[in-house]
Amino acid sequence: EPTVRTELMEQIPPIAIFLQESRPKFPTAFFEYLMPIVVRYLTDVNNQVRKASQEALLILLEQDLVAQSDIENKVCPILLDLSAPDSDDEYKVEAVNIICKMASMLSRATVEHMLLPRFCELCSDGKLFQVRKICAANFGDICNAVGQEATERLLIPKFFELCSDSVWGMRKACAECFMAVSYTTSPEVRRSKLSPLFISLISDTCRWVRQAAFQSLGPFISTFANPSSAGLYIREDGTLSIRPSAQDVNSNSCQPSNNITLMSSSANAA
Repeated sequence: EPTVRTELMEQIPPIAIFLQESRPKFPTAFFEYLMPIVVRYLTDVNNQVRKASQEALLILLEQDLVAQSDIENKVCPILLDLSAPDSDDEYKVEAVNIICKMASMLSRATVEHMLLPRFCELCSDGKLFQVRKICAANFGDICNAVGQEATERLLIPKFFELCSDSVWGMRKACAECFMAVSYTTSPEVRRSKLSPLFISLISDTCRWVRQAAFQSLGPFISTFANPSSAGLYIREDGTLSIRPSAQDVNSNSCQPSNNITLMSSSANAA
């Protein structure tokens, strides 16, 4: 019964945490018994079971309970199979979504070598606009996961494609994540490539795209500032914040906090 398998998936994370805390007594139980179940249910015929297994996998990754070898040898191959060009549409959409969500929890080398090539392919998926939409909405997170060199070499060309996509929702998602993408690039790329691209979005024929671009204008401009002097930094939740100077803090010690948070694309991704 699918409901039984779904309930089982919901119990996997707390069981895994218990086994981790009792590792001397159960040194291999999780890797031998529980992890194979999670991986198998990623391809279950029932979508609720698959959803439960995806959520369980993310919790396990967040808690750092999955070994690097299992990620590379068991999890990633399944996701690559599910996101292949000839994969079922529903499975492909789910796979690209889980790839984007888990990217920030994996090592940079694993993301770059195992998942980034497939992500770049999915950005150009001509069959399903939903796949491209997920890629566009999470583009900033992927850039942050792989760093500047891979972003400029592999991801920026794909970002240009998505920013000129025929579906306006794609262009809107790109406008919303523009600050996060810009933050990962060098000042030269920011000036010579991203600035003209942003102007095209702010002049888009669709008013929803223009509105999203105007909302991202301030955060995008802020990426040109020198972080050491401006006090700008990116929080873990993807928002750009300004850390007030010590002088400001002392002069406003009786006032509410001056911390200003500017929403980034990943926080507002559609």
